[in-house]
Amino acid sequence: MIMFHEEDIMKIVAKWVFAFSIILLVYTNTMSAQGVDVEGSKDHPLISRYSGSSIIGYDIRDYDALTLPLGKQTSEPSTRKPKFSESKTIEGKVTRLLYVSPEGRSSLEVLRNYQTSLNKAGFETLFTCSQNQCGERMNQALYPLERRLKNSGQISEYALEFPRDQRYLSAKASTDRGDIYVSVYIAVCDINNFRETFNHPVTLLEIVETKPMEGDKVTVTADFIAGEVKGSGHVAIYGIYFDTDKAEVKVDSEPVLGEIGKFLSMNPEIKLYIVGHTDSVGSLSYNLDLSQRRAEAVMNTLVKQYHIAPTRLVAKGVGPLAPIAANLTEEGRTKNRRVELVKQ
Repeated sequence: MIMFHEEDIMKIVAKWVFAFSIILLVYTNTMSAQGVDVEGSKDHPLISRYSGSSIIGYDIRDYDALTLPLGKQTSEPSTRKPKFSESKTIEGKVTRLLYVSPEGRSSLEVLRNYQTSLNKAGFETLFTCSQNQCGERMNQALYPLERRLKNSGQISEYALEFPRDQRYLSAKASTDRGDIYVSVYIAVCDINNFRETFNHPVTLLEIVETKPMEGDKVTVTADFIAGEVKGSGHVAIYGIYFDTDKAEVKVDSEPVLGEIGKFLSMNPEIKLYIVGHTDSVGSLSYNLDLSQRRAEAVMNTLVKQYHIAPTRLVAKGVGPLAPIAANLTEEGRTKNRRVELVKQ
């Protein structure tokens, strides 16, 4: 007679509920056949794929941030939000690739291939773990809802939802052009809704190439802001920076914020809406909340640091609802991630 512990029963029920909910959802399979890469994707020039794998998710950003685990995945006691016992956040050019490998291959075999190739290329291993050593929710920490790749619809979105035989590796190499960090998470997909991924090893490969941010593209001055606001009633502001998924204004935003504060001080009759905008990566509800919190952070900084009367400012977050470019390319997404000053 087979006996199940309560924890085992809960896992079985969770998988059944998830599978049933997916069946109810309508989705489009953007992969014509196993082995076909999603449109517009390509391997990173420094790191090739495991033989026979195909790309089901792809994203590249000229400047972003990525948190690399350097210790086991843990949870925040109050929120149960996954985090790591030790980690490091890296900024630079971020490339994210989601691969599906041939059925029958083990996650260990795939990981060893990456590890051997990285070692030969001069990479230093920073942290590695396997199975339960990584933590029960390593997949959620590395592939959270708001950062899932949806190039293949639900195939790529849920490829790591129920991982089996998980393994992880982070590594670093120093070059003349800057440091390169690599994050490799591999697990066998254990949810059988999609034949393209079920029982296949799935690899989330993320590469960060550190480089200085291009911060001199547009010179924002108080006079420039005044001309735009008085002329057209609004101005898009670039140069206010936040860490990925965060709403705390970074220190290197001070030059631009100082010019906004100067403009408001020189024009005491003007009241503004501080409008936060995001790209379309992640869910609508998440981006609306994030843009609202960022708009409020900018407003609060202007009030506290530059002594602008709070009655002159209203913060609003509209997420991805007012794009000025298509979100299909990194260039377009960069243009959409902005703060806009709108005359009341």
